[in-house]
Amino acid sequence: MTLPRDSRRVTRQAPPGLADAALLGRRPTAAVVGGGIAGLTAATGLAERGVQVTVFEREHHLGGRVGGWRERLPDGGAVTMSRGFHAFFRQYYNLRALLTRTDPRLDRLTPLTDYPLLDAHGRIDTFAGLPRTPPWNAVAFALRSPTFTRKDLWHLSGREALPLATVSVPEIYHRLDRTDAATFLDKINFPAAAKHLAFEVFSRSFFADPRDLSAAELATMFHLYFLGSSEGLVFDVPTEPFTQALWDPLADYLSGRRVDIRTGTPVTGLGRTAPGFAIESGGRTEYFDGVVLACDVAGLREIVAASPDVGTEAWRAGVGALRTAPPFLVRRLWLDRPVEAHRSPFLGTGSIPPLDNISLLDRYEGEARRWAARTGGAVVELHAYAATTQDTSGLEKALEKRLHEIYPETLDARVVGEFTLWRDDCPLFGVGDFARRPTVETPVPALALAGDGIRIDLPVALMERAAATGWAAANSLLGHWGLAGHPIRSVPNQGRIGLLNKLSASKYFTEAC
Repeated sequence: MTLPRDSRRVTRQAPPGLADAALLGRRPTAAVVGGGIAGLTAATGLAERGVQVTVFEREHHLGGRVGGWRERLPDGGAVTMSRGFHAFFRQYYNLRALLTRTDPRLDRLTPLTDYPLLDAHGRIDTFAGLPRTPPWNAVAFALRSPTFTRKDLWHLSGREALPLATVSVPEIYHRLDRTDAATFLDKINFPAAAKHLAFEVFSRSFFADPRDLSAAELATMFHLYFLGSSEGLVFDVPTEPFTQALWDPLADYLSGRRVDIRTGTPVTGLGRTAPGFAIESGGRTEYFDGVVLACDVAGLREIVAASPDVGTEAWRAGVGALRTAPPFLVRRLWLDRPVEAHRSPFLGTGSIPPLDNISLLDRYEGEARRWAARTGGAVVELHAYAATTQDTSGLEKALEKRLHEIYPETLDARVVGEFTLWRDDCPLFGVGDFARRPTVETPVPALALAGDGIRIDLPVALMERAAATGWAAANSLLGHWGLAGHPIRSVPNQGRIGLLNKLSASKYFTEAC
């Protein structure tokens, strides 16, 4: 296991209370709607304090957007399909805390030592071997980058770029949320040749066009992964498909704590009762003392719209205003021959549209590796984010054309199996959205929200935001019942250089902004 290295990481201590719900005389009951990272984290937090938990998940598998399910190749062989590559960064403290419940040493994760990014001119930026501590990681990167040079570093607009080095949440949103990410990079004089770095690593991780993404989200991402953390940009990936490595063991763990997990069971409505809530699902009505809604954006909007007596008018409007990012496509190919041995397991290609990255699953995932060893082939995955076309067939062909250009050895390979996913269910962190985004706490006692689209005032994002809001949602219900909560961790919620923080807070700077 790789232990956290950042001595400045921050811990929000667990709220105090009783250690177990058995001490209350009657165990409270809680419904968790959604079996993704946020919902499973909330269920874990509640069940570990003795709450009687039922998880409702509309899909037939757990894990949400990091889930997996079984498919069959044309030859009849069984494989696990998923929505594609996910990076488990070392600064994902809250997600890792969840995974250690069943894997204390995190042996089911394996490191990828690099994250190369290819631009349209064939230049490659790499994050391997960089110092971990800011600002030396940024300086070292600029000194060796073929696209972001030391000259570019000196030409940055210092005052305009200062927010990148002084991020704190929610203050960064007050300053930058009304600016889009592309405009912000232009404003700070970010070099055009290196914009693929910001867009590929940060902006397009949200499946959004940089012109539609809040600059505050971009700055928070820079802080989380690079300028505010000394964990580095090297990350881990599961050694087996998500289902086998992560969620099946966690389901067993939760079942051992009396959690009732119901997959294939969508919730259609939520009602208020004198003691708590009524959940409508599959034509049945069941009653609970508390509820965590940990759905995706569309699911949350639908449930709230179908539950007119839940929440205030303003809160319901905030939920209804949540938006989803443009659709994305994942295409996975089983090829009859290998990709050249020197190819990286993961390559970012966002400056070569419509392709955003290439993953070689047989380089790190056990199931794919065993298939490749048995057949002599390769398992290749292609991603296209923020798609601007509904022509999925044309997009598939364009992705494969790019693959052949970048990895010519795949041109003559025969495709012996293929699956394509087209989804549009990721939250959009649009310009000006932060102030009206719903938080974990709601106007309704014992009702909490969780998910990567839910606001929490910590420097977290993506899977880590899902896990952080899951722990926070559990803490909200536990506190309502007088039970002890769980700690929540993050990278420092401020810049790492004190002098820059003082300058950022100065009257001159704030007036200039």
